[in-house]
Amino acid sequence: MKLAKTIGRIITLVGLSLVTVSAQAQKSVKPLQKLQVSKNQHYFVTEDGKPFFWLGDTGWLAFGKLDRDGIVQYLQDRKAKGFNVVQVMVLHNINAVNVYGDKALVNDDVSRPITTPGNDFNNKEEYDYWDHVDYTLDVAQKNGIYVAMVPVWGTNISSKDSKVTLAQVEKYAKFLADRYKNRTNVIWLNGGDTYGDKFTDIWNAIGNILKTNNPDQLVTFHPFGRTDSSENYHNASWLDFNMFQSGHRRYDQDTVKTAFKEDNYKFVHRDWDLKPTKPTLDGEPSYEGIPHGLHDTLQPKWNAGDVRRYGYWSVFAGGAGYTYGHNAVMQMFRKGDNPAYGNKELWTSAINAPGAGQMVYIKKLMLEFPYLERVPDQSLVANQGEKYDYLIATRGKNYAFIYTYTGRKIAVNMGKIAGNKVTATWYNPRNGQKTKIGTFENKGIKEFQSSGKKEDGNDWVLILKSK
Repeated sequence: MKLAKTIGRIITLVGLSLVTVSAQAQKSVKPLQKLQVSKNQHYFVTEDGKPFFWLGDTGWLAFGKLDRDGIVQYLQDRKAKGFNVVQVMVLHNINAVNVYGDKALVNDDVSRPITTPGNDFNNKEEYDYWDHVDYTLDVAQKNGIYVAMVPVWGTNISSKDSKVTLAQVEKYAKFLADRYKNRTNVIWLNGGDTYGDKFTDIWNAIGNILKTNNPDQLVTFHPFGRTDSSENYHNASWLDFNMFQSGHRRYDQDTVKTAFKEDNYKFVHRDWDLKPTKPTLDGEPSYEGIPHGLHDTLQPKWNAGDVRRYGYWSVFAGGAGYTYGHNAVMQMFRKGDNPAYGNKELWTSAINAPGAGQMVYIKKLMLEFPYLERVPDQSLVANQGEKYDYLIATRGKNYAFIYTYTGRKIAVNMGKIAGNKVTATWYNPRNGQKTKIGTFENKGIKEFQSSGKKEDGNDWVLILKSK
């Protein structure tokens, strides 16, 4: 193990001399502004009051599977594509070992993290698992990225043979709170793909300790598929915003009659009306490149059009942002790894998947107009439709957006925004290009038809702006 670890360090150091800077240099980078909930309680802002649109990526296994130059490559790429949040597991398993052979815990005990004096990467006796997490946070900060960290993935608590105790978790949460108390680019995702109504003592303990010790760091709960943090923790004092996992199944694959199925906008509409008011967002929709329903690898795979649909649906419903994911990237798939969910693509290739490059256009659109005044408003749509034909609308005082996934005709109830006349424009979610339609009286019902035939993935946003 030591020999392999040493060789790995030598190889990595050669690469690092060309592509990255030292951890000491990273620490000289100005800290990112703290994130806060906006005054209207629906969105996020930076501490200077500017809107912050959460555009996340699921890099779940980055801490364990990426070396230092891999961390740099991944985070630089995500910055270039407009992402500003990356969701990562601190402990995927309690026997976690990183790419350098460093174990996270003594005897798989979460109350006993293995830390060493110093953090010099050149000294194999100094650089430990937690130093590698620190390095990742430094690189993320340099690239303007917030890291949303899951303390311990839910299966480590919920499995039948779990030996993790409440006392251990309390010590571990305090360790995390103390170690990262000065980090302005840390967000906490409590839970981790787990049911919120089980082991509530564990999740409440983690949430309370993280929030009490570091009140300036946002905390939420990442739940199991087709569920929402608001179902169990909306009134918890430690929960700053809600997160739901809309999941990876098709309409016909969902056997739960009460589930929202693929209609992820329904989570947002429900959360929007809850009191106290809190932001909400889809923290895990269907991943690009993953089979429908996850487990049958012969099923079709979710594609770029699908992840766009989930994004626009949830954001126009009032979501404070959106998290994208790719099958290969979320598991940081490398040569020689055992693939999950039928993946065959390397993460280094998958970071350039079409959907990943298209997510920035939803962020750009939302921030181009007055963001914090925005509300969902389905009264704009005279022909809403259902399933993939569903049309979803959002507006501010002087603008409105309506999204169609299939390119179907949009009938608009005019007069919902200010002005006697409005300009109309088509916005292409695939490339961010705009096409002017014309100027119209702001009254009655007006119909708008996008270009192309009616089919899944021929998606467009109709922009109406007061003239």
